[in-house]
Amino acid sequence: MLKSFHTDSIVEAGCDEAGRGCIAGPVFAAAVILPPDFHDPMLNDSKKLSEKTRKIMRSIVETEAIAFGVGMVDEKEIDQINILNASFKAMHKALEKLHHVPEHLIIDGNRFKPFREIPYTCIVKGDAKYASIAAASILAKTYRDEYMEGLHNLYPEYGWNSNKGYPTANHREAVLKLGPTPYHRRSFRLLNDQMRLDFS
Repeated sequence: MLKSFHTDSIVEAGCDEAGRGCIAGPVFAAAVILPPDFHDPMLNDSKKLSEKTRKIMRSIVETEAIAFGVGMVDEKEIDQINILNASFKAMHKALEKLHHVPEHLIIDGNRFKPFREIPYTCIVKGDAKYASIAAASILAKTYRDEYMEGLHNLYPEYGWNSNKGYPTANHREAVLKLGPTPYHRRSFRLLNDQMRLDFS
């Protein structure tokens, strides 16, 4: 059972990101404020749900949430400020879109950069513990997946409709064969140790 809140009787937003470990595409983040009485047995960490269930839950969350926001930082900025700072920035962008100001934030993970002096708590594997973080994980994941499916139409050889930019064997082989696209993160290791790529 997911817990409804970390701190009772205040407006609390859960935050999570998607795409941190990818070698192509942006990082997305979401922030969600759920009603005090929200409960859905399907709600869970997005990684534990099927694509079909994630889409169903996204619609439910967007309909029933008190407020939600989604933010994105693209691959070029990831290369400039690093993926950790990009993840924080994407979360800040998501929080800026909330039309209710939360009094407390719960963040999936163990690090965060303060946002507007709002108190926060970092929770390792929070998307499997708290409903609002699980809801945020679903929004971040589904919005990012849709974005990568759109990019797949531009570069179908890289299989982004299935790997979503993660470093699968087929994705790395496509990079080795065809080279990187403008959407690949140059600051990431695009190939594993058995592969070589000349960027010159």
